Amino acid sequence: MAHKNFLFTSESVSEGHPDKVCDQISDAVLDAFLANDVKLGISDDSAVNTRLGCETLATTNKIVIAGEGRGQAPFFRKHGDKVVVDREYITQIARDVVKDIGYDQDGFSYYGADVEVLLHGQSPDIAMGVDAKKKKSGEEEGAGDQGMMFGFACTESEVYEKNSFMPAPIYFAHKILKSLADKRHSKALPDLQPDAKSQVTVRYVDGKPVGCTKVVVSTQHNERSRNGKKYTPAMVKDMIEQTVTQALPKGWMPEKSSDFLVNPTGNFVIGGPDGDCGLTGRKIIVDTYGGYAPHGGGAFSGKDPTKVDRSAAYAARYLAKNVVAAGLAERCTIQVAYAIGVADPMSLLVDTHGTGKVDEKKLEKILPQLFRLTPTNIRRTLKLNKPIYRRTAAYGHFGRAPEKDGGFSWEKIDLAAQLKSAFK
Repeated sequence: MAHKNFLFTSESVSEGHPDKVCDQISDAVLDAFLANDVKLGISDDSAVNTRLGCETLATTNKIVIAGEGRGQAPFFRKHGDKVVVDREYITQIARDVVKDIGYDQDGFSYYGADVEVLLHGQSPDIAMGVDAKKKKSGEEEGAGDQGMMFGFACTESEVYEKNSFMPAPIYFAHKILKSLADKRHSKALPDLQPDAKSQVTVRYVDGKPVGCTKVVVSTQHNERSRNGKKYTPAMVKDMIEQTVTQALPKGWMPEKSSDFLVNPTGNFVIGGPDGDCGLTGRKIIVDTYGGYAPHGGGAFSGKDPTKVDRSAAYAARYLAKNVVAAGLAERCTIQVAYAIGVADPMSLLVDTHGTGKVDEKKLEKILPQLFRLTPTNIRRTLKLNKPIYRRTAAYGHFGRAPEKDGGFSWEKIDLAAQLKSAFK
């Protein structure tokens, strides 16, 4: 952002958005594979640990799960010369996700949807690229694919949300929808349905976020209220306004009622996959920084942590966040790039956008020394071979608090002290 005074807009989508339904199913399947590895005592660097690239499509009462992978029974088993998948087991995972989200509608139901499972065994060519070096010479595994990944962090939200280190527009767009979902699940707002979107336009003065000029929320709802009255957009607006206001910092809600738009096209009764087809990996900007920072193009959900689309994006965020938390910059973007089958990255770039207090070239030398950017080290240090992924598939992969079981480990700032020491 070169300007000091500007408007910036980001959007979020709820857990019931069609694309997010698919992301959560893909990541729930991944979690089940990884939990099975843990149960069987399969180590992170075992020759038989999980590999998975799982894609999901959802439409009116139809869920299709496709992709490739490897794993142990009950997921994959030998059938003659072929590796086959247990379709019933994976079908139940999908139904459980849809039930948890809250879909029990005529056009999309956890029990009524037809689930088709088309997963198959991993290509031996891909497996060779990832595993071959480790098997032959004891070297670390190669990257699961080529590509470039970005991580970003900034200080602008810290005055409102400690240790988030996120751009304000996407952070609060997520928070609005998460607050509404929590009240839907708790029955505090029982007439809301799962599908929803938010959009927040933030005004910046001297480069700092000071409030919202526009807030848009489109949320699925029951056709009629509990007393039988047919909902209008004005009624839905009255129902959710307090929750939206409380999700924002004090004084951030637009002063004009006309600048808070709710269901601007009219009623929103038919939603979710019944209203619009969903696909895994179609909300990559929502998943990351809301367009405020670059994105490499690779989606996250359904991919095991040997896929650098996911793990290296987490590592880049981890490093960028620790640079900012250490006080070495107010904003930091990190780019890392890989070639399939090669462990060490092809390149590393650190950009502090003119806010850095140290030499960026020195950061580029020191960061890989403190945290090796090989897929193996990323997995082991951030403990990514755990069933921690479904929770990432809605409301953003970044800006979340680290959890005791290892979830959101890339949000820790435990490298900040070492970075400070390195630049004394």
